[in-house]
Amino acid sequence: MTTGAVPPVRSLRPLVGVLAATVVSLTGTRVSAIALPWFVLATTGSATLTGIVAFAEMTPYVLVKALTGPLVDRLGPRVVSWTTDAVSAVAAGLVPLLHAQGLLPFWMLLAMVAVIGAMRGPGDLAKSVMVPEAADHARVPMERATGLSGVTERLASTIGPAVGGGLVALVGPLAGLAVNAGTFALGSLIIALALPAGMGRSAVPVPVPAPGPDAAVVPVEPDQRGGYWRMFREGFGFLRTEPLLLTVTVMVGVTNLLDAGFSTVLLPVWAQESGHGPAALGLIGSVLGVTAVAGSLIAAALAHRLPRRTVFFVGFLLAGAPRYLVLALDVPMWAVVAVFAVGGFGAGFLNPILGAVLFERVPRHLLGRVHALSDSLAWTGIPLGGLLAGAAVALVGLIPGLLTAGVLYFATTTLTGLRPEWRKMDRQRGHVSAEADEQVTEGAEVGLETARP
Repeated sequence: MTTGAVPPVRSLRPLVGVLAATVVSLTGTRVSAIALPWFVLATTGSATLTGIVAFAEMTPYVLVKALTGPLVDRLGPRVVSWTTDAVSAVAAGLVPLLHAQGLLPFWMLLAMVAVIGAMRGPGDLAKSVMVPEAADHARVPMERATGLSGVTERLASTIGPAVGGGLVALVGPLAGLAVNAGTFALGSLIIALALPAGMGRSAVPVPVPAPGPDAAVVPVEPDQRGGYWRMFREGFGFLRTEPLLLTVTVMVGVTNLLDAGFSTVLLPVWAQESGHGPAALGLIGSVLGVTAVAGSLIAAALAHRLPRRTVFFVGFLLAGAPRYLVLALDVPMWAVVAVFAVGGFGAGFLNPILGAVLFERVPRHLLGRVHALSDSLAWTGIPLGGLLAGAAVALVGLIPGLLTAGVLYFATTTLTGLRPEWRKMDRQRGHVSAEADEQVTEGAEVGLETARP
């Protein structure tokens, strides 16, 4: 079972529901990405404390996401998605409420963003895991489904910064935090009401003999046969046998660390020191999002015909180091916007390619576990990004920090591409996933030996 059983009737509802919930929840997150750092800067005036808040949110995100893969596979991603979004809505709503009452000391702010991060991790994972099955229901190619998923992410990156920058400039950062709470609540309702019950539970069936004289064969989902830690080991065992996925994880882990420091500290500090203010953050983010949507739309339409490896590294070349360089130079605002526009177009191709490769190479019943582990490893540096960027600004200043990060970004996304594993990215579609499903299913019949560490 490579891509899941094809439903007897084509239905776009699951795919539309997943994409709608994703764009709503991520839009709120993008609004918060502007409102929260600006709130901390406005109330404390400290880049270091801004980095600490980012650390407090992203550390639970990474840790909880890494550990909830087996739970997503067992409980089903639909249930995990709507429940975690509901908890996030409550925690996000408490921040402006408590601050308005004068009851929000800094330690409590850290606690609230930690809860949001802990819930966002499994919530984001669950929505992503449902994409392959939603593609089966809609009967669309995997590249197209991941491309459309990329479009929703980029739409959130367009709408969110525009709304966030406008709200912060006109009303204040607390309004942006309130919007974040509302979008989490709406995303929870969409998943709970629009998606069919049991969505995401379709795993590769493993035939086992039923008790009785007839010894009938009864299909049993592999995910339901073991305990939590056994399921966790199975996911880890599969991931470590995939050189391409491991190489991608390491490279993206470094770029994620740099991107986190850029978005949570370097960019807001640049906006403050340059005098452009939060409106510039909204403009830059929206322009980047618009061009990224264009890139994702092209990826959705043509990704199955393009050389993945070439497009992937060219996209990183456009989306990475130039952003750091242009902020370090004394250039007009139009030049900054132009660089971010080109970078957004390149970035639009990245996640659709990464998503298609992951979904092709990982058997469906292991997807939650492997996706959680690979994502969490790739996001391990994100909590440190804000801390390191804040420390760099405090020690050497904004411009040296931007230049150093830009050089590291260029080296990571260029030198990594010389490794031989990347050739597997352009292998014929579907063959890898089919082989992996067959191997893991055979292993499941004898105790999942091939999936053990």
